[in-house]
Amino acid sequence: MKRYLIFAILGPLLGGFLLLIATTVMSGYWNETDLKEVQKIFVVLFSTLQYTYLFGILPAMAIAAVDDILCHVKRINPTVRMLMVGAIAFAAAELLYGSRGADSGALQFILYGMVGLVPAMLSSRLAQDHAPAKGPG
Repeated sequence: MKRYLIFAILGPLLGGFLLLIATTVMSGYWNETDLKEVQKIFVVLFSTLQYTYLFGILPAMAIAAVDDILCHVKRINPTVRMLMVGAIAFAAAELLYGSRGADSGALQFILYGMVGLVPAMLSSRLAQDHAPAKGPG
């Protein structure tokens, strides 16, 4: 249960922040930045946080389920599991968000993939420490 809680709390928060950063970079907003512009990003982040959790909780739970399933396979060590979960989340986020906007290319592919990769790998790592798998019995 702790594993799903870790993914539910951390996944949408980090994913929403990285999605906001990715869309701002892709729009060209970061070309001329000062402290006021950075403050605006955080204002937008915290004002849209409820929607971030609303739309991010289901993908986070899906990735948590994948992590939970892989956690019970004894032949997969925690590092490989974390990389597998990150790769699956990268692909899922790229499929979900990668076609947004008129731009395309390697930068868009990497930025939108990182929206899934970073929260999934970090949550998987934290779940490894705080929610170890319990064997049968």
